[in-house]
Amino acid sequence: MADHIIKLTDEHAVRTEEAARVASNAGTTAGAIFERRNPVKTLTLQPQIVEVLSTIFDPEIPVNIYELGLIYEIAVDSDHGVGVRMTLTAPGCPAAQSLPVEVVNKLKQLPGITDAHVDIVWDPPWDKDRMSDAAKLQLGMF
Repeated sequence: MADHIIKLTDEHAVRTEEAARVASNAGTTAGAIFERRNPVKTLTLQPQIVEVLSTIFDPEIPVNIYELGLIYEIAVDSDHGVGVRMTLTAPGCPAAQSLPVEVVNKLKQLPGITDAHVDIVWDPPWDKDRMSDAAKLQLGMF
């Protein structure tokens, strides 16, 4: 039985990584944007980016991905490309294929944004302590 659980988890992790690659335009990663990040542009555009990310919800939890603590890092480069490092609540998350694609699509709709890429990361692993106080309150976790 444990072998089946491991295989299922591995399969979901592979699909998650594939979805992230598709969302990030066939293998290009947010890492390149982080390497050439422009701190001023990042600081200037971050409020708009967070506002957009706050409109994306995990389909199983009635809280947006930003308040859930799924967004680990945001960077903007000089060409107005956006890189996002995010995680999921679990490697087998049913939204693993849809959330990264939705993040990329919504960020690309922001005025002035030329490109967007998402890297799915698992370190540090997500846990409920990453959620904002507002999210915890909304979910009755206080």
